[in-house]
This record gives sequence, C-alpha cells and structure tokens, in this order.
Amino acid sequence: MENVEHAAAQLEHLHFLVAMNDAVEARAVIAALQQSGVTALTDVRDGHMALRWLQETGADQIDVAIVDLDLAGVDALELMRALAAAESRVQLIVLGALASNVMFSVETLAQAYGVDLLGTVVKPATGARLQALLANYAAPVERAARVAGPVFGLADVALALKARQFEPFFQPKIALATGQVTGLEAFARWRHPAHGVLGPDSFIDAFETNQRIGFLDWSMIEQSVARCRQFHDLGKPVTLSINIAPETLAHPAFIDQIKACLARHQMLPDYLTFELPESSVLTRDPAFIERLVRLRMMGFGLAIDDYGTGRSNLQLLAQVPFSELKIDRSFVDGASKKRALGTVLASCLTLAKSLDRMSVAVGVETRQDWDFLQKLGCTYAQGFYIANPMAADAFPGWLEDWEQFF
Repeated sequence: MENVEHAAAQLEHLHFLVAMNDAVEARAVIAALQQSGVTALTDVRDGHMALRWLQETGADQIDVAIVDLDLAGVDALELMRALAAAESRVQLIVLGALASNVMFSVETLAQAYGVDLLGTVVKPATGARLQALLANYAAPVERAARVAGPVFGLADVALALKARQFEPFFQPKIALATGQVTGLEAFARWRHPAHGVLGPDSFIDAFETNQRIGFLDWSMIEQSVARCRQFHDLGKPVTLSINIAPETLAHPAFIDQIKACLARHQMLPDYLTFELPESSVLTRDPAFIERLVRLRMMGFGLAIDDYGTGRSNLQLLAQVPFSELKIDRSFVDGASKKRALGTVLASCLTLAKSLDRMSVAVGVETRQDWDFLQKLGCTYAQGFYIANPMAADAFPGWLEDWEQFF
C-alpha cells in the first residue's frame, strides 16, 4: 500500500502527453492515468502536434509521452528518432495493435536510439499494464556539462611512470548468491601532483599510440600482485583481476615474467585473472590461442571483458579458453526495467552457463539491478551500487563495513 501511495504521489508532479489516433482509446488511457494520480495531461490526435509539443511547446514540460505506434502524420518510430536527435529526457510508452514480437522490436529500436522507453503495450491498454510501466519511471539525472580533464603526451606519462605516480585502484567483485566479496579488479590511476587522481582518459592514449602500453600493464601487474599479497596476509584471500593489452600477453617473455612476479610475492596463479577485451580474443591465430591455453593450464583465469560489444562469432567464442564472461554495463544498467535489455542480459548469462563459465555483470547501479541479476543466476557483480574503485589502503576498512552489512 505504501508503494502504491508513493507512486501516485510521484505521478502527481509529472506532465503527460497522450498522442493517439482514436479518441475513445485516448479517453481510456487518460482515465487510467487519472486514476493513478496523474493531474497534468496534454492530449493530441496526430504526430505533428505530438512532435511540436515534444520539441518546442512543451520540451521542458513533458515528462512522459504515451504515443500510438501508428500515429497519423509522424509515427512513434519517427518520434523516437527525433527525441534521440534532440537528446530529449522525455520517457516514452508506445501503444500498438501489432504482435508482441513486433512490439519487442520497437523496444530494441528505442535501445539502439538511446531513447528512454519505459515499455510497450499491446492494445487495448489496461490500467494495470500502464501502472506497471509507470512504476519504472525515474527522474532523469541532470546532464552536467562535462569538463574535459587534462590529456598528456608520452613524455609526461613516461616521467610519471618513472616517478611511480601510477597505482592500481580496486573495485570489489561480489558473489551474488551470498553477497561475499570474492575478488578485486584493478584499475590504473595516476596520482598527479597538480591535478589529483586521474583516470585513463588522461593517459591511456599516450601509452597505446606510442606502443608503450606494456610498461603501464607491468606496473599495474607488479603493484596489484603486491597489494593482493598484503590482503592475503591480513586474512583476506581475495582474487585479483587485471586488464592487460593483447600485445602485453603475446610478448614472448610474458610467461617467464609473470612466473617471476608471482614468485617474488609468493602468490599462486589461481588467484590471478587476466581480462582481455572481447575484440582481441576472438581470433583464429593459433599462437595466441595456444598462449591462452597455456595460461589456463598454469592455473590463471581468463576473462572476456566488455562482452556484447565485439559482435562475437559464437564459434570463435567457444574455442577461447576463458573462465569468466564479463557482460558489458550497457546490457546491465536498467535491464530489470526494460524488456529488450533484460532479454539480451538473460541470453548472455545462458551462454556463459552453457559453456560452463562464470558470469560477471559490470555496471550494477541499483538494488533492483542486483536482485534481477541474482534471479537470473549471474555469478558475480561489480558496480557503483557495491563500491567505486578505491585506493588499496581503503579496501580493508570498506570490506569490514560490507561484511557487517551482509
């Protein structure tokens, strides 16, 4: 009852646009909205008027638009294209008389455009179905003007590397079934003496374009393994995931160097997973695949990072000896609310399970995302809902707080 009252109170402050061809259907939708607590409504009969309201008259007033898929003049697909071009924050519900699989394609199109679609409804629209979609409404986040950070060249980053100003920050990886912290992913950060802590946008291009990424990778590997050893000595036996470039892993000396690194810090390979982007591991190069197999034989983990962004060939994917499939945040954030995203996410998790691999969802931002992933059987989760990447010294205290919570 409390949730219903809260939802009704929220809707009272929103302005709705209802754009439908049929006046009788429009009245039914408006009545359902009013019963849900909606008080501010604009009703139009064709797509041209709807577009004018969304782009001009009420561009800053309309919060939710409920539109007919086959709207006269300018249909819902054209409206979506216009909203995407205008980077509109209006949230959309599309009604249609077509089969549910076609309506699902509309949801997929909205996702491709980047339009905030609350969902689709096969006519006739019921009050219950509209209320279910409106429960997913979330106030849009204000778009802050993005202030570009400083970007440095090779000479600057080389000096910073020599001065040991680069260090790994760590983001926890959580087992969804238990809430237990099982691992950490290392992220490169630069403690700049003048600009503070800088992320990769400020320095990664300088390393990559000058073929010096291996120097940064080895700095992160050495420091991360050393920190992981310290965590183990404190009674916190977490695993470690490190992003590395394919050329770093393919270097002839890589195997010997990683063995020496683990020996220095008395760490076993079982605690270390190398993360590689999806596009780099989907190769038919036997030498590279052999390198991956050897690492797995030695006990190292291998993760395919940003899965879903590389247009995988499933035959190639199946031959890569990876142990984890990391699902890109674009398929995780909001998947509990949007059917198209949820379907893609579920298929990724099914693929991981069918290949007997662990699945890691990246970009878990809300409790709703967490619960949805848990229900789907995802193995691990990372994201801001759990923790931001943090300095190594902050991790033990954060872990103590987390274990008290769970």
